[in-house]
Amino acid sequence: MPYKMAVILDRARLDRIRGTQLEKMVKDLYGGYLKVLELDVPDDVAQRILKEFPRARIDARGFIEETPVVFKRELFEVIAQLRSVGREVFEELLKPERLSKIKELAAKEEEYLPPPALPEEKK
Repeated sequence: MPYKMAVILDRARLDRIRGTQLEKMVKDLYGGYLKVLELDVPDDVAQRILKEFPRARIDARGFIEETPVVFKRELFEVIAQLRSVGREVFEELLKPERLSKIKELAAKEEEYLPPPALPEEKK
């Protein structure tokens, strides 16, 4: 069964993918209030994500949720770098050296979840 994963896009992320094929894949949520990229996650990759991150789960819609914040941040970085939402994104994301970095930062989230960085206001 194929699963899905959603990456929420703020203005900065939208700007990074503007003018690429990815921009055409952006979907609106809540009447356009939120923008999101939906990725298809192959079954073997989904099982690996669930194994690597014990809090992750599959919701009723088939979306993988409750992954660490750093995992989603790094997922977007790989998407932006590769300009893709295909299997190759997960292959890059789950490489041992990248995964160990993600898990190390995810462990720190257990202690303290930092607030998101806000863009500085222009004066």
